[in-house]
Amino acid sequence: MTEVYLDSFVLLNFLVNCLLLMCAGKLDGEPVHLGGCGLGAFLGTAYAVLSLLPQWGFLEHPVCKAAAAVFMLLTAYGRSERLLRIGGVFLVLACAFGGGLLLLCMLRGEPTVGAGVLGPSLGMRGILIAAALSYGCLSLLLRGEFSHAGPRGELVPLTLIREDRKVTLLALRDTGNTLRDPLTGHPVVVVEGEKIRDLLPELDGQDLTALSDPVALLEGLSAKVGMRFQLLPYRAVGVDCGLLLALRVDRVECRGWRRRNCLTALSPTPVSDGGNYSALIGAEG
Repeated sequence: MTEVYLDSFVLLNFLVNCLLLMCAGKLDGEPVHLGGCGLGAFLGTAYAVLSLLPQWGFLEHPVCKAAAAVFMLLTAYGRSERLLRIGGVFLVLACAFGGGLLLLCMLRGEPTVGAGVLGPSLGMRGILIAAALSYGCLSLLLRGEFSHAGPRGELVPLTLIREDRKVTLLALRDTGNTLRDPLTGHPVVVVEGEKIRDLLPELDGQDLTALSDPVALLEGLSAKVGMRFQLLPYRAVGVDCGLLLALRVDRVECRGWRRRNCLTALSPTPVSDGGNYSALIGAEG
């Protein structure tokens, strides 16, 4: 018969669940909210405690385990546009963590036991070692995929507001984006044109692939009432002097700041190779 100390079991489960949720968001470049991750970890811990009780033994069924993981993810990242991807990272991270615990148990010659407990004498040190190993290995394996999760390439939620319409996107804080509003001198936000169609009901389904020819498109939009478009010159690698169609939106909100009457440049092509983000903001944004 296996003895489980409830206080240690609850504490370890809560810490592990919270770390897994936070690391999954961190690896995917998603803004991590401690409150949401803490609440998700609490739900996971409550599930683990109930599964120890004889009358709740059915919770050990794989379907119940999967449902508990889904509820944890929804609690922590339910508002994210990349919930499925974060869930995949969370699953891989959980499997890697479990494998790390099992490996430590085998190296120390300890038996594995039931009730969701591996190697009861590993203690907090063993738990942290396994967590560090799993996170470190995944960070190395996926460093190309999540190269923009660091401080200099931070992914942040960005909300564009025009009249009573708004669109929320994931933006990269790009130090190489030095575009400035010629009137105010404020940094310009660069957004994939197709992503803000909801802000432009006047276009009536017009194909925004015409953004590659901004001059002709601007001429066609000149008769639209309430459209505040202009041409914005830019320079980039291989482009000495180019033009982007830019729209002045009522307000832009990002983590830690908001700006009114903000100029937003519409890119005719995706700004991210893998589709991880849909907008660029400067380092000062």
